[in-house]
Amino acid sequence: MKAIAQKFSSTFGADMTGPAIAFLAVMVIFGLAANNFISAATFGSVAFQLPELGLLTLAMLLPLLTGGINLSVTFTANLSGLAAAWVMQIYGGVDASPSAFLVGVLAALVTGGAAGLMTGAAIAYTRAHPILVTLSMMIFLRGLGEFLTRGGDVSGFPSFIAPIGHGEIFGLPIPLLIFIVCVGLWQLLLTRFKLGFGLLMIGSNIDAARYSGLNTRRILVLVYTLSGVMCAVAGVIMLARFNSVRVGHGESYLLITVLAAFLGGINPFGGFGRVLPVFVALIVLQLLSSGLNLMGANQHLATALWGVLMIVVMAARTMASAYMAARRKKG
Repeated sequence: MKAIAQKFSSTFGADMTGPAIAFLAVMVIFGLAANNFISAATFGSVAFQLPELGLLTLAMLLPLLTGGINLSVTFTANLSGLAAAWVMQIYGGVDASPSAFLVGVLAALVTGGAAGLMTGAAIAYTRAHPILVTLSMMIFLRGLGEFLTRGGDVSGFPSFIAPIGHGEIFGLPIPLLIFIVCVGLWQLLLTRFKLGFGLLMIGSNIDAARYSGLNTRRILVLVYTLSGVMCAVAGVIMLARFNSVRVGHGESYLLITVLAAFLGGINPFGGFGRVLPVFVALIVLQLLSSGLNLMGANQHLATALWGVLMIVVMAARTMASAYMAARRKKG
């Protein structure tokens, strides 16, 4: 068994072990406990539910790797969706043309990027803690969105948008395909671009990164700007899926994005982590939710179990780190 674990770690990376074990555990437990869990219907449900949470997790991922966090991801997504919605309302609402939709998507990306840029600049140039800055941005975006919409929602979009939220290509949901493309882009960013190397250096030791000649301020601004852009992609997907935009959409996803990242092996203090284990962790969380739903459990129970899982994951990683440190001392 130990040899198999070592072989798996050497092939896929040590950070893939935890998500893989969690995936097998969920499949075995719910496969035995819930009827029809291992079925096309279950995996189809997961495929449609995964992209929204997944895109917001990708938005959270880059700040976490720098040792920061972005607590404003859901409200950045919502405000970006509102920007796209307003553009289409201006150009005819349900009669808006595809070109108006493209302008709306551009407005959403600009809005998300601007929110991220402001957040990154505040963190980089004031050196305030990311928790405080992003919490302030979250409150600002929420208040701004509620003020502009008067607490209501914006709806009434052309029918050709619906397939972006519900359609399929070759049997695969379009939102899932968009999410997979974004996973690939983040993978390339972290492994093939200087920005990926720089943000990991900042997460490991920002002072050492600064002394080594990296422009840490520029990197932090770019990281949070890209985080905001990814939020905007999530906002457009939610707009297409719900056929409406409201400030509170996806609010419950915030802490689950952090859980998915930590379950996927992201170091909570920054400096280490990969995209693919996080992708597997997201699948595990959605399978857990689907399994509980098949067993008739209340959705609030799933949220509670996600919190318990976060505690278990952090405790297991702490004990594993202590065990490895003790072994190195003895060696």
